[in-house]
Amino acid sequence: MRELKIVSRKRNEMIDITRDIQKIVNEEKPGAGIVIVYVPHTTAGITINEGADPSVQRDIIETLKKLIPESGDYHHLEGNSDAHIKASLLGSSVTVIVKNNKLILGTWQHIFFYEGDGPRNRRVYVKIN
Repeated sequence: MRELKIVSRKRNEMIDITRDIQKIVNEEKPGAGIVIVYVPHTTAGITINEGADPSVQRDIIETLKKLIPESGDYHHLEGNSDAHIKASLLGSSVTVIVKNNKLILGTWQHIFFYEGDGPRNRRVYVKIN
């Protein structure tokens, strides 16, 4: 298992980690298998979506903000309930197939770390099977 360190710079941010994951695959040389990318944080998530047009990531963040505003009738006292809800919607892991030591992603697909309560120092775990 490998660990990536992520430094977010904004409260809400999507960080493309595709190259980082592919680099780990290149170093581990599994040939074929699966990669599990897991985020051990309750206010951050992981997702796969379009990486060619940055406006898609902006649209995702803005839509999540509209659906789940930062201020609301939340009971959690830390002031980050919205981040917990957003992270739950996005999920804490993705699984990607590896073939010939390459991530099998669609033409426009990239792997994104979602920060919902930044800026923070975060971890992402990568397991290749």
